[in-house]
Amino acid sequence: MSRLMHVRTGPYAPPVAAEELTVTSADGARLHVEVHGPADGPAVVLAHGWTCSTAFWAAQTRALATDHRVIVYDQRGHGRSPAAEVPYTTQMLADDLEAVLGATLAPGRPAVLAGHSMGGMTLMAAAGRAKVAEHAAALLLCSTGSSRLVAESTVVPLLPPGGLRTRLTRAVLGSKAPLGPVTPVGKKVLRYATMGPGSSPDKVEACARIVHACPRGVRHGWSQVLEQLQVDAGVGELTMPVAVLAGTADRMTPVVLARRIAAALPNCVGLTELPGLGHMTPIEAPEAVTGRIRELSRTYIQVEKDREGVDAA
Repeated sequence: MSRLMHVRTGPYAPPVAAEELTVTSADGARLHVEVHGPADGPAVVLAHGWTCSTAFWAAQTRALATDHRVIVYDQRGHGRSPAAEVPYTTQMLADDLEAVLGATLAPGRPAVLAGHSMGGMTLMAAAGRAKVAEHAAALLLCSTGSSRLVAESTVVPLLPPGGLRTRLTRAVLGSKAPLGPVTPVGKKVLRYATMGPGSSPDKVEACARIVHACPRGVRHGWSQVLEQLQVDAGVGELTMPVAVLAGTADRMTPVVLARRIAAALPNCVGLTELPGLGHMTPIEAPEAVTGRIRELSRTYIQVEKDREGVDAA
């Protein structure tokens, strides 16, 4: 199956990067990185989630790159980043993020870091890392959780919380079965599991093409990390301003997980709950997600830059 099945036209087609580079992580894993927008614009770094790729951020990349320096990268094994040896770990996520920050941002340059799903878990796993402390002016944790993902998930319908639902959810999310080509049935399943009931066909199509392009071995390998995820301690180490965003109809990482993160953050600057939306918020609600990133950039990069200019004068 092609690693680049994403849509080719419209708002969810990935824009052409100003620069593409390969970044080497701490263990030698190679990461595909794209840079968009003006070199002197406020910096934004986008980390995608499980089974996705840089294409997942197409709408945000296109909108923000008009006046921001936008950096997007494929998590290892996803998109155009080769699969490294398993087992995968949250340590790898943190290492990869540090490598990308070090390769794309000048020393001390501030940036807004935004992570969706496993990308948000990446930011929590990397809390306390030197490069995050150096560069993160503010964070956006989007449709994510820090622990108890399988126990809280409602992907398996009609069952109450408990052992049976947890076991079935583990089996579904950890399946090694190939997803195959994108079909009408496949799109219905993906829409139910990951998107709000009102998601338009073009948004479902975009998500399906991205998710189905993820190799099944990579999908299964990272599912084991999500099943055992425990980065609660990292939430408490995120001392910079952090915004949280979630859909109220999210079955993958239910909104209760976002509320739990927001309550535990030392410096939460807002929890945004999007009524009726599911897990794929950057595609389901592109304007809302882009707008929140812009707000963080304006408040914690541009305002601080202007203040420093006034003080210097």
